[in-house]
Amino acid sequence: MNKYQFVLPYPPSVNTYWRRRGSQYYISDKGQKYRKDVQQIIHQLKLDIFTKSRLRIKVIADVPDSRRRDLDNILKGLLDSPIHAGFAEDDEQFDDIRVIRGVKVPGGRLGIKITELEKA
Repeated sequence: MNKYQFVLPYPPSVNTYWRRRGSQYYISDKGQKYRKDVQQIIHQLKLDIFTKSRLRIKVIADVPDSRRRDLDNILKGLLDSPIHAGFAEDDEQFDDIRVIRGVKVPGGRLGIKITELEKA
């Protein structure tokens, strides 16, 4: 059972990650920038491993300010970006997702711990 720990920037909420034009949905400029930032981190850490294993993720969400936030709004960008960067094949692989509110940190950050539950 491999375990991976790393820190990511605080993502845009699902409300600002996606945009809609007519009936088409697309990733916003903020979402694209976040994806690119995460991709750079994943590559620097050599975590672009394309695992096929079932996964557990635990997130400590250190929020950027004192505003009220729904922690579930960070999940789409958080789960999509490492997949796009090559960590795993699909966000469907996450069987156990836990998000814990941390402390206030300027700019925010996410402490990530991913565990492979089984080898594919």
